[in-house]
Amino acid sequence: MKVSHEPNFKVLGAPIGDPIFCAKFLAQQRAKAAKLLSQLVTFILLVQLHPPLSLIGLALSDADIRHCFSECTGIDTADNDWLQVQLSLGRGGLGLHSLAPHSPAASLIKAGSLILSDYYALESINIFNDTVPPVYTISGYLLLHSTLSQKDLSARLENYQFEQLLFQSSPANRARLLSVSSHHAASWLSVIPSVGLNLHLEPDEFQTALKWWLGIDTSLGSCCPHCPDHQLDPLGHHAVTCKGGGDVVLRPNSLRDAFSQFCHQAHLGGQLEIGCGLGVNKRHSRPADILVQNWIIGKPAAFDFTVTSPLNLTTLTEAGVTRGSAAMAAEVRKHGANDLKCSELGWISIPLAVETYGCWGAEAQSTISRLASRLAIQLQCSKSKAITTIYQRLNITLIRANARALLSRSGFFRSEGGL
Repeated sequence: MKVSHEPNFKVLGAPIGDPIFCAKFLAQQRAKAAKLLSQLVTFILLVQLHPPLSLIGLALSDADIRHCFSECTGIDTADNDWLQVQLSLGRGGLGLHSLAPHSPAASLIKAGSLILSDYYALESINIFNDTVPPVYTISGYLLLHSTLSQKDLSARLENYQFEQLLFQSSPANRARLLSVSSHHAASWLSVIPSVGLNLHLEPDEFQTALKWWLGIDTSLGSCCPHCPDHQLDPLGHHAVTCKGGGDVVLRPNSLRDAFSQFCHQAHLGGQLEIGCGLGVNKRHSRPADILVQNWIIGKPAAFDFTVTSPLNLTTLTEAGVTRGSAAMAAEVRKHGANDLKCSELGWISIPLAVETYGCWGAEAQSTISRLASRLAIQLQCSKSKAITTIYQRLNITLIRANARALLSRSGFFRSEGGL
């Protein structure tokens, strides 16, 4: 072991010592970062102004980014997987936009008033129109006489890419893509990691979650250790819905606890696991994971969490067509189970249904919006910030539970003679 007797030293790249030493070290690192940022700005401008007739270089840059992604995550992607990676978070991707197809949109906006006379701008229009179907095409006249932005043009391209991805996918993958592209589903990807706040994933959890999110096989040909002779499916449906091992109980309980924290922060209080033994018939059903007094019009609300998979056979067909249909079906089931007892007790029954990929049901979204209004007052922040905060914590809690369920079943094999 190396021993230092100097008062100032570095440990794992961090300075330890007096203020002057630490300030000097920070200044050196800032200088290095400034150089990298300057190069990045130059590269971005190059992409935006790159002549459209020389797209080969941008295609090579795309290949470099794909290689870098593989090196950083340890994940090798097939072409369809990589197409999803290139989509924005709102469409279920990771936001690593491809340079080659998006550069014409950037150069068109930069060309501005020269759009009708500049050769490269006219060529960019042709390249862009060759990339998208007729419904998304543009003209020089449209660009000159409208407020179209680069974001608008890129959205047209992304819409087409997403439609193509859906068209090429199996029913199960269509259901997955619609679910991951729902509003707020990808909020876990925008969380600033914090171990202290429990807003983080371990490296193996993050890698497994990314694979599962992109539809990459996480099963490794394994069998479920809790279900005899049941081989895991490539999309991880069985792993995240298996009733063995306790994962399906721990997951909604984790969501309940996270939601309860927000209720207390908003000064709403909340009692956990209420309802057993209450009511006219003293039934043992428990319709309230969380009971919040005075939720609306002076009545208590009984919130009941449920997690469902859009890949369930009972909802797969509809889930591959209509985004959020699995969560909607789960809400209906919960109302059927809880409404009678809640009515007897004078409670409002509110199911908080979420699909395994993070698509929340309509009633859950309405509830989170109302909770965010209360939370924003206490935290002295905007409602939109409060909404983002709630979805980020809830969804990273959900994804962490899913990743652990996948990991606990991966790599388990049975031989012909038994275990």
